[in-house]
Amino acid sequence: MRTGHLDITGALRAAHEDHDAVVKLTRELVRIPSRGGVDSYEPVLDRAAAWLHGNGLRPRRLVEAGGNTVALTCEVTGAHPGPRYVLDACLDTASFGDENAWSYPPTSGEIIGGWLHGRGASDSKVGAAIFAHVVARLRAVRERLHGSVVLLLDVDEHTGRFGGAKAYFEGPGAADRVDGVMIGYPGSEHVVVGGRGVLRCRMHVYGVASHSGGGKITSNAIVKAGTLVSALGGVAPPDNADPDFPLPAKLTVTAITGGEGYSTVPDLCTINVDVRLTPGFDDRTAEKSLRDRVTAVDAAWPDTRPTHLEIVTRWPPYRLGDDSELKSALLDAARAVGLAATAKVAGPSNIGNYLAGLGIEATAGFGVDYRGLHGTDERIRVDAIPQVQAAYHRALLSLLDPH
Repeated sequence: MRTGHLDITGALRAAHEDHDAVVKLTRELVRIPSRGGVDSYEPVLDRAAAWLHGNGLRPRRLVEAGGNTVALTCEVTGAHPGPRYVLDACLDTASFGDENAWSYPPTSGEIIGGWLHGRGASDSKVGAAIFAHVVARLRAVRERLHGSVVLLLDVDEHTGRFGGAKAYFEGPGAADRVDGVMIGYPGSEHVVVGGRGVLRCRMHVYGVASHSGGGKITSNAIVKAGTLVSALGGVAPPDNADPDFPLPAKLTVTAITGGEGYSTVPDLCTINVDVRLTPGFDDRTAEKSLRDRVTAVDAAWPDTRPTHLEIVTRWPPYRLGDDSELKSALLDAARAVGLAATAKVAGPSNIGNYLAGLGIEATAGFGVDYRGLHGTDERIRVDAIPQVQAAYHRALLSLLDPH
């Protein structure tokens, strides 16, 4: 592993010099509501863009097909050819939930007892602020860099559409090469180097409509859907966890919708199914299991239309190999700054799974200590910021500076 020209003491010193500025930018971003699918993203993107312009960087906006801005990006290109790495943090957030339950308003940015409060503080506005400062630091030494680093501040992440990431990695003008991505999700105990995959589908189950008070009995789509839900309980993913995937595959029925009022026998009921995947129970195995159950239930209801299986999401499980330079660089840097981080494969899926489907390596979590992620009183520990910033700074220099 190349060491880079900046020692750990220097990386920590730079991070401590930036600390007040990182906290200030984080508070400014938290104070701008940017709930996914609820608030306009323009104000928070404007604030981030203004900071980048003010620090000598040249951000550009990425626009989706509908004309909405879904990401902000800028690139620092070194004086020498080499790999391209992306620092990715989202600027949109989860919803507020019950605002009356919060100790401080969700957009307060209050710092109490060393904790900075507010929705998105951990996921992942502090990550955006840290990454912005790391990229500004790298700009100052770009003559030493072999390759480039990209800052990607995306929105439309918490909607599940991942519009910002998709615009950068697959949209018009997408980068011709990305060698690795570091995603700024929080938590300093682990570097997330993999995750279970996910297969999500809607099962559109059909019946035969009629008047519920009529003399004729017809097939009820809700009853048929109930039979199918029971059959899905028989799908048994292997329960012996892969040593690289400590949680096993899992199938969950997450929603059932159908029917209206009281006087009509429903002819349509939709079931949402979420399957978490491992290498031993991948998307093809999971889909076959689902279709086998659908076929069996349909055969028992011959007077109804066949159930339509609509695949919504298909992301593979992934785990970075022991030979991954990206993984080693961040783990080594985290440990060098005094954090006892270990590699972890996560249960939930994330953008890392999406990137794995594109053949791009990604770490999908390493950041500041936090509480209340997506919940009431989301907050971060402000004195955890410098070590995290120094780790990312050091990791990138080890990848981009061979001196």
